[in-house]
Amino acid sequence: MSFDVETYLKDQPESNVILYYKGNVDSDVINHVLDTVEYKLVEVNEQAKLRKKVYNVLVESLQNLYHHVDKVPEDFEDQKSEKFGLLKIEKVVGGYKIITGNFVRTDHVELLEEKINKINKSSHEEIKELYKFILNHQRISEKGGGGLGLVDIARKTGNKLVYTFKQYNETYSFFYLDILVNQDN
Repeated sequence: MSFDVETYLKDQPESNVILYYKGNVDSDVINHVLDTVEYKLVEVNEQAKLRKKVYNVLVESLQNLYHHVDKVPEDFEDQKSEKFGLLKIEKVVGGYKIITGNFVRTDHVELLEEKINKINKSSHEEIKELYKFILNHQRISEKGGGGLGLVDIARKTGNKLVYTFKQYNETYSFFYLDILVNQDN
């Protein structure tokens, strides 16, 4: 089967890429990505407030990749990656865009879409309340999370979560999440 996880990225307008990574997502990769992005943002003399926001949203995004990625399909090109993920960080007008991608089982797509749509329909106040509710009533899932990551990203950015699912086969889809981190929010 011919499936290129980068096709979605090629359809995006070109910008100033700060970092691009695809492959196994483990603690070493996460630490390296965080260090690299922090260094590059300091190097371009980015405002401290925006640097902190990008860093915090990046931490949540990487934790989502690490904890919630589903197994790589048996016929996917990269069989060495236990937790395959894709990450692109780029400078855009007024801030930064963080794009992540990972495999999800097709039977999980509907639930994930419902979660994101609920977040996207919520006002900023409702997101803050949802965040507090999850913090106080959190149940840890089998993958180690309590559902806080996407809510926290929306809370920190003040933006809607833009997402796409591309079907890989009957069992798997590839999930792309576009996160915009504005200077002004």
